[in-house]
Amino acid sequence: MHWCSTTAHADTHSKGGRLTTSRNRSTKARSRKSDKRCKDCTAEGITTRRKAPYPGPRCTTHHRANKKQRKEYSHKSHVEETYGITYEQYWAIYKAQGGVCFICKRANGTRRKLSVDHDHSCCSGSTSCSKCVRGLLCSTCNRYVLGHLRDDTTALQRAIWYLANPPAHGVIKR
Repeated sequence: MHWCSTTAHADTHSKGGRLTTSRNRSTKARSRKSDKRCKDCTAEGITTRRKAPYPGPRCTTHHRANKKQRKEYSHKSHVEETYGITYEQYWAIYKAQGGVCFICKRANGTRRKLSVDHDHSCCSGSTSCSKCVRGLLCSTCNRYVLGHLRDDTTALQRAIWYLANPPAHGVIKR
């Protein structure tokens, strides 16, 4: 940015003998951007002019649909390659658990898919066999409940006892 003698035209530039402001340049750039048409709308025969600001070029509706499809495929391939179960088996486990995390019964996997919980002592390495799979958990229960306790059943039993018989109640008389 350079300074002009008048402060009102501080961002004015000379171009081929005529003055152009940055405002005029940005308007021209916007009009060129809006000339893009969504390639999916064109393929589907949609004649309305939608803005296509996303790569492709794609309109917002088709961008969201394309993103959802890519995300679904990515999750499917991750489950199949990492845990040795099919995507149909994943959804069968999901339905058998009532569509929620088995431990907290709160997370249902709509925002973030439920994690496949498996026994780490069964298989070594980054992938596991389908025999190791125990169920589906939300990432919080998988990481901070079972993961933190390292699958120690006695620690979980202590947690149950702790909730039923808080030690502070014996010290602080109510």
